[in-house]
Amino acid sequence: MAQNIIWEGEVVALCIAPAADEPMQLIDEAQLVEGRGIVGDRYYTKNGTHSVPDEEAYEITLIESEAFESVETENKLSVSYADMRRNIVTRGFSLNHLVNREFRIGDTVLRGIALREPCAHLMEQTSHKVVVGFIHRGGLGAQIISGGNIRLGDTIHE
Repeated sequence: MAQNIIWEGEVVALCIAPAADEPMQLIDEAQLVEGRGIVGDRYYTKNGTHSVPDEEAYEITLIESEAFESVETENKLSVSYADMRRNIVTRGFSLNHLVNREFRIGDTVLRGIALREPCAHLMEQTSHKVVVGFIHRGGLGAQIISGGNIRLGDTIHE
């Protein structure tokens, strides 16, 4: 008999930026709003590099902390969580399989929209080595289905 495997992880960092070219700021708690994003972030105000008015687009981005560890080990690079310009950094939870699937962080519900490969904007902000290091592990863009507050240490699960 097959068992259902439930992935479970945690939030290890939260980051926002008020506009596309502004530096990311680490925060301890975030308010997620359906159809908008994180209060105070560039996607909430539609000022993000990848904001697309009137189209189904992601409102929040996530990335695995394990990707940072791999890039640091393999490429001898030191990359901060804020450098990758993702909103939520996770640990112990695989994001790549969540495209078109719902998952929870604390009491919020998100739906994975698309994998987020490193882009030219990221290269402008960091370096070519960083972009190459994060290919196929650049994170996930998601929509907020049911909003609420999330905090460092909150549980992530399907």
